[in-house]
Amino acid sequence: MTTLSNSGYPPGTVITGKWRKSRYIVQRMLGKGANGRVYLVQRPGSTERYALKMGYDTLDLQSEINVLNTLKEQMSVPYLVEADDHQDSAGEVPFYVMRYVEGSQLQRFIRSRGREWLGLVGLKLLERLSVLHRSGYIFGDLKPENVIVSAYGQVELIDYGGVSAVGRSVKQFTEWYDRGYWNAGSRTGDEGYDLFSFAVMCIQLLDEEALKTAASQLPQVRHVSDLQDALRKSSQLRPYAGWLSKALAGEFADSREAVNYWRSRVYSPSRWDGGNTKTPRWLTNSFVMSLIILGCAIYLFLRT
Repeated sequence: MTTLSNSGYPPGTVITGKWRKSRYIVQRMLGKGANGRVYLVQRPGSTERYALKMGYDTLDLQSEINVLNTLKEQMSVPYLVEADDHQDSAGEVPFYVMRYVEGSQLQRFIRSRGREWLGLVGLKLLERLSVLHRSGYIFGDLKPENVIVSAYGQVELIDYGGVSAVGRSVKQFTEWYDRGYWNAGSRTGDEGYDLFSFAVMCIQLLDEEALKTAASQLPQVRHVSDLQDALRKSSQLRPYAGWLSKALAGEFADSREAVNYWRSRVYSPSRWDGGNTKTPRWLTNSFVMSLIILGCAIYLFLRT
C-alpha cells in the first residue's frame, strides 16, 4: 500500500473503492493538512455530498478510521460512512468517507452571529467531546478550524488526525491551545487537555486581544496565570470566567462534570437575567414565535 502522492485529484476524478466498489466523483478539495487531503465528493446519480479523506500515511489514516468506528455506536448519526482503498497511477491508496457537514468554522460563525451564541455552541461542543472521552480518546488538536457549526448551532468535530488514546502522548497540537505551551501541564492525553484547549478557544472567541497579550510573554515566563489574569480583567470574559478558570486549572474531574457546570452556570435561563448582558436575538425570536403559535392554537380552539 502506498502513501498519497503530492498531486491532488482534480474535479471530475472518479475514486472507486477496491473492496466495496463504491464510486465517488470529486467536486473540489475542501482542505489539506499535516496528515492528508479532504475532498468534497458525490456518488454518481446522487445529489448527496460527502467528505472523502485520503491520508499521507496508511497507519495514521487507519488510526483515524479505528477511532471513528469506535464512535459509531456513540453517535446518533454516525460520522463515518465507509472506508476502502483506491487504485491510482501511484498505487493503492486508502481513504475513508464521512458525512459532509454544512456550516461555518467556529470562529467565523461566532463573528457573524454574535458572541451570545457561544453559550449554546459551547454546550454542544462539550457534549461532543464528552462522547469522545467516554470512548477512551482525546481529540488533541482542538481549535476553531476543527469545529464546524450549522446555521442552527449544531456542532461537529472534524479532522480526527490528532485523536489519541487516553494516557498516550497527544499526537498533534496547535500552540495557542496546547497546555504545554502555557506551562500548565503535560502533553499526555487526558480529558483535562481538551477542556484546557476549549477554554483557550473561548478566550480567543470572546476577547482575542486578551489572548494575544497573554501569549506575547517570553516562553520561559509564559504561564497559565497570564490567562487567569485575562479572565479577571476582561469584561467580555466575565460571564464565562468561573467555568474557564476551572478548566484552565484542571479542576474538573471529567468532561461530564464540565458539561453539567456549563449547562447550569453558563448556558441557562439565569445566564441572561440581570446585569448588562443583552438578551440574544435568537432567544427573543424563539420566544416571540412561541407566543404566535400559542395564540393561533387558542384562536382555532375557540372557533371550534
